[in-house]
Amino acid sequence: MAMSLRNHLRTAVVSVISLTLLTGCIFPLVLFALGLWLSPRQAAGSLVTRNGVVIGSRLIGQDFTRSEYFHSRPSAAGAGYDGTSSGGTNLGPSNPKLIESVQQLAKDYRKSNGLPPDAIVPIDAVTRSGSGLDPHISPTNAELQIARVARARGLEEDAVRHLVASLTEGPQLGFMCNPRVSVLELNLALDQTTSPLRR
Repeated sequence: MAMSLRNHLRTAVVSVISLTLLTGCIFPLVLFALGLWLSPRQAAGSLVTRNGVVIGSRLIGQDFTRSEYFHSRPSAAGAGYDGTSSGGTNLGPSNPKLIESVQQLAKDYRKSNGLPPDAIVPIDAVTRSGSGLDPHISPTNAELQIARVARARGLEEDAVRHLVASLTEGPQLGFMCNPRVSVLELNLALDQTTSPLRR
């Protein structure tokens, strides 16, 4: 009986150690190596640099608030766009806090973009994504911000509209997700068109 118990215990301990090494060390390291080999830019965080300084990532949204810049989708990740606190609001669609938040965001969006009080606002302008880190906005959202950005930068609206159109990405693989615009890339392109500004 003691011998059988010892054999079972040894088998259990060896199994735990083996599976821990396999699934906790070897497998993640193999995936990491494959990621570096197959997609080195994405594995490194898709970092964006300007004059040798990292200013953001193509994968994580940022909080642009100045009128000269296109504004990102609202975020509930930490204090906003916090990669260490990724997540949404977790409020249900009938929650009064969510309804009040959406109404306030819509009011602020209309005001900052000079829209009438009854103007229809894109959903991505007034709701937070599930991750809180969404780096893209919809083309409709970008379109409604063009007049504000052009006015603040002293540019023709058509020039800004052309820039938005040139940076609008289609669905991934031709069918996954909707068309979208990277806010960081759009704002960087604006800075190259006019003098760089503080965020």
